[in-house]
Amino acid sequence: MREAIDRRHPRIPGSRPAAKGGWDGGRGSGPPAVAFLTTFPPSRCGIGTFTRSLAEALARERGSDDSLGVIRLMTRGAPDDRDHRVVARVVPGAPGWAGVAAAAAAGFEVLSIQHEYGIYGRDDGIALLDLLGRVEMPVFTTLHTIPAQPSPRQRLILNELAARSDRLMVMAEVARDRLLESYRADPGRVVVIPHGARAVPAYGGPALADRRPVVLTWGLIGPGKGIETAIRAMRDLRRLDPPPFYLICGQTHPNVLRAQGESYRRSLEKLARTSAVSHLIRFVPKYMDQETLSGYLGRADVVLLPYDSTEQVTSGVLVEALAAGKPVVSTAFPHAVELLAGGAGRVVPQRDAGAMAAALGELFASPGREEARRAAREIGAGLLWPAVAARFEAEVQSLVERQPARDR
Repeated sequence: MREAIDRRHPRIPGSRPAAKGGWDGGRGSGPPAVAFLTTFPPSRCGIGTFTRSLAEALARERGSDDSLGVIRLMTRGAPDDRDHRVVARVVPGAPGWAGVAAAAAAGFEVLSIQHEYGIYGRDDGIALLDLLGRVEMPVFTTLHTIPAQPSPRQRLILNELAARSDRLMVMAEVARDRLLESYRADPGRVVVIPHGARAVPAYGGPALADRRPVVLTWGLIGPGKGIETAIRAMRDLRRLDPPPFYLICGQTHPNVLRAQGESYRRSLEKLARTSAVSHLIRFVPKYMDQETLSGYLGRADVVLLPYDSTEQVTSGVLVEALAAGKPVVSTAFPHAVELLAGGAGRVVPQRDAGAMAAALGELFASPGREEARRAAREIGAGLLWPAVAARFEAEVQSLVERQPARDR
């Protein structure tokens, strides 16, 4: 069983000392005790960042994080942590990992599984199914990926998750539709709760009429993100007066970095030079923590999501942009089509630089920009973490209340 734990870490039991005025490690009064099975900072993973933000918002609503714990999914050599919320650290697929995770979860009333195929080890993370057979408390699974064309193994895993979870959380109506149409999910168990976002301080600089418009793209950089199309779109906008300034923020994706170093980023820089727009573009090759991102997002006039994929049913970047009240230009992936239908931005075809440039130009103009900003603010109010945490809390409470009295 020791092999399930990164050797640098001692095993931490799945229960805690008595909380101050709250949960006592059993089935007492107060808010339900929730264990999150997830990646977690300092590992740089969007799912871990999502879970930390959700846990912090729940703690603010509860007045304490004493009834919240994290079973941290690790890889060998992952960065150390000193987070008091981490009650166990496991390496999915390692010998005994599921027993360790189940023992840690046993001290809680609800297990919140954060699911994405890539974080539970080899073979699409099929090791997760071993854990599902070992836990007895209600399982509340958040699905971060719902493939439209899954492999047979991916379909098996998601079907099993759907069958064994007491609640399935998705973050968009289009994700719910796909889950019900393509997988064996019970409609009564599926809830739509949006991806949360933090409030971004208002920008206090010059008005857009007195400066160049700023376009922002951020996230891990790699093939498929559509940056090539965005650079070509800037070529069509360089004759505007004043021309826009395009910020591309984020590290190279770790998998790309391991395989080819920074050659992909250099190819983007070369494309900017050969397109005669390098003076309009700035690459910021660093990790975007929340504070850094808030600074860049606050200064942006339009957020650009140029993704090549047509399959994405959840986009944290899209949610963060709308929560900040920023108009968005996005390619036509499902989550963007859903959230931008009310006028908070423009949707364009994948790999169409001309359409992308036209949409950006429209949002630089005052009437289009103000209408989109107003729509973004209206949508964004329901995407802030306090609103999202309140809905998550209500579902957790409902799960616990529905358990037979002898189990509580």
